[in-house]
Amino acid sequence: MATPPSPGEGPVRPVSVSLHEGTIAALKARTGKRGMSAYVESLIQRQLERDRLSELIKDAEADHGPVDPTAVEAKRAILRGETAGSANAS
Repeated sequence: MATPPSPGEGPVRPVSVSLHEGTIAALKARTGKRGMSAYVESLIQRQLERDRLSELIKDAEADHGPVDPTAVEAKRAILRGETAGSANAS
């Protein structure tokens, strides 16, 4: 049995989805009529990535306990370049 393709891989197939008229109008205004499929594809792939990340976080927290908010903020400070006082962030 073949492995199913990952998101963003495999042949393209048309599907039918129902959207509110206002959503369709905003989508067309942003993408033009011919760019809608690519835009929606990218949105779905991004949401699938976020869903998977949330699952990984839940699994990690189940194994290791909740994340320490102070440690998270210290790491964010490093990423922002605010390294003063970040010696305890590792």
